[in-house]
Amino acid sequence: MSLAPSETQRAVIAATVTGLGPLKMERPQPLSAWAEDNFYLSPEASHTQGEWKAYPFQKGWMDAFSNDDIEEVTVRKAKRVGYTKTLLAFIAYNAAHRRRKQALWMPTDDDRDSFVKSEIEPMLRDVTALKAVTVPGKEDTMKLKSFFGSVLHLLGGKAARAYRRITVAVAILDEASAFDAKIEKSSDPITLARGRLEGAPFPKLVAGSTVRIKDFDHIEYREKNADVRMRYNVVCPHCDAEHPLLWGGRKVRHGFKWDGYDHDTVRHVCPHCHESITQADYLRIWDTRAMWVSECGRYRYDHDLHVWTDAQGVVIRAPRHVAFVEMWSGYSPQRAWSDIVREFLEATTKAKAGDTAPLEGFINETLAQYWEAVVERADEHALSRRAEAYRRFTVPYGGLVLVTGVDVQDNRFEVVTWAVGRGEEMWCIDYSVIYANPADERDWAHLDAYRQTIFQHASGQAMKIEAMAVDTGGHFTHQAYNYCRQRERERVFAVRGDPQPSKMVKSKATVQDVNWGGKIIKKGVRLWYVGTDTAKDLIYGRLCVEKPGAGYVHFSKDLPHEFYTQLTAEARVPQRVAGGEAYRWIKAPGARNEVLDCTVYAVFCTHMLGLHLYTGKMWQRLESIVQPPNGDLFAGSQQQETAPADVSRETHVPESASENVPRETQSLETAPVDVSREKHPTQLAPAPSAVLPPVPSPAAAPLPSSAPAKPASVRRPIQRLSRQAFSPKSW
Repeated sequence: MSLAPSETQRAVIAATVTGLGPLKMERPQPLSAWAEDNFYLSPEASHTQGEWKAYPFQKGWMDAFSNDDIEEVTVRKAKRVGYTKTLLAFIAYNAAHRRRKQALWMPTDDDRDSFVKSEIEPMLRDVTALKAVTVPGKEDTMKLKSFFGSVLHLLGGKAARAYRRITVAVAILDEASAFDAKIEKSSDPITLARGRLEGAPFPKLVAGSTVRIKDFDHIEYREKNADVRMRYNVVCPHCDAEHPLLWGGRKVRHGFKWDGYDHDTVRHVCPHCHESITQADYLRIWDTRAMWVSECGRYRYDHDLHVWTDAQGVVIRAPRHVAFVEMWSGYSPQRAWSDIVREFLEATTKAKAGDTAPLEGFINETLAQYWEAVVERADEHALSRRAEAYRRFTVPYGGLVLVTGVDVQDNRFEVVTWAVGRGEEMWCIDYSVIYANPADERDWAHLDAYRQTIFQHASGQAMKIEAMAVDTGGHFTHQAYNYCRQRERERVFAVRGDPQPSKMVKSKATVQDVNWGGKIIKKGVRLWYVGTDTAKDLIYGRLCVEKPGAGYVHFSKDLPHEFYTQLTAEARVPQRVAGGEAYRWIKAPGARNEVLDCTVYAVFCTHMLGLHLYTGKMWQRLESIVQPPNGDLFAGSQQQETAPADVSRETHVPESASENVPRETQSLETAPVDVSREKHPTQLAPAPSAVLPPVPSPAAAPLPSSAPAKPASVRRPIQRLSRQAFSPKSW
């Protein structure tokens, strides 16, 4: 009897093998080896079409991508070193070889769309290994590609929602330096992407980019936090010493050198023996006599054996976070060394004529180095040395109106209160961190308690907060909307920052629906957009004022150093934009800036109250109410330095404060201040609202409407007042 399978049996076996093929686990391979067997260069996305052949230096970071001992990989690279193709190979490797879910973020949605069309879709069409795992009949989208056993998310990096509701084992950020420093009041993009890896058995985070401005770059921050920084070293054919290829410079003897302006004479001079090699010499040794070596010398990667060793050649475990740095164009066979020198000579010629943009591009995109821009930034240490002896919750002589900015974080409210006086001189009265759950409506009562706090003025008057601005741009937008909606008549404003250049500090409000309690409240709240860059320009200018008086900013000695660090966390940095150069306020990666944000919102409050339009007469009227000429009660004990300078220049504006304010806010404004209501300076009565009429607050404990006046000769020191059941948290 014949044991040969029948035609039907052979068909069943073939169908079974085909059907189970995508589930078959392949022999483990490092990425560089797998790519040479399986990856393919599509004609639309490459100068050459055909099978992939990795450059020797690419194998280092490619194998780090696929090494499960390495959790994070950072690559600082130039253009034209083939990094994008290695990322594509890694994506194909995860889908076809590892079966791992992955996400790729690009700086913007437009970047993502372009990348998908020009790189991802041709790869899915041409790489045979991917065809075998593509889910048949599944409609792919621009945001999602599905495979047997895995998916690929393709996302823009601007919106916080792009980092939510996905679970992956591999997170990739391409052109990481181009991402915003902070994503919609949430966190930096790399931290958000890392959060999507929680629970993965072998998490992998990859971030690579050409870099931009020193001290303000995501890649620089990651380099500093990496376990090792690797450089690609070559062995000098003259002295056998290892060294990286170096650009060098006029002040050193090594690196790229050429004769006069003849770029064709370029050669690389060894930093050890000072002998030179040409690009042809380099390409003869770039594989067999070159290796990735850590700056500390303790780690080496052999790209032929695919192993990590120590300096003695003993195989060791790879570090957790590896940064591959200064992979510049001189290493790449795609750029002639003479072309690099030509680019440099042209860029320096333009820089001498005042156009530094080409030189900046050369530094960033050819040398893979950070551009050291001339930035404008306040000095936190200089500001802290200016601190004065007045205490928190006390208002020094000169402070007339209290305004507060609130920044809403995931587990707290950050609150900064400023006093504003003549010439918009400012005093920081308090910085508090109120730990709470903004998702819980009950916890917003902490802000009510804070608003009802009584602050003591040096004249003896009691003062309350005139206006508060609450940020709505984080994770608790509708909770913030609802809080402000119920308190608009108490001058609690819902705000959101807008970094658009030349945007006014206070622009026209928009009406927003409020989603609260399962219901949509149509047109429930007015949302005010704050020109954050304009406000920061204003704040920076005031911080530069060196003497007390108009525009000067005062600080209390009670403020922690963290206050000054956050206030100065951003710098005004020139950036290349379409049509030229523009200045932007940029936060250094990893820095916190809640105090600065709160101060921006406080400045917005001063504009809502019209203080920036006040004349000398109007300030004089406020002074006659809040600080009559009876003297400063705190002057002796707290050594107030200087009285505010007089602002003698006036422009003609209406006497009424309500006429000072733009029409859309007049309904919230006051009638002219009645000087006859002035209290004796020693009374602890509710402060007459210097700018706006006092708003009744049922939660606030009533204060006496009148009190017997005491002669100045028997005036007593002010007693410490109740905080209305509010206890500021310590920092």
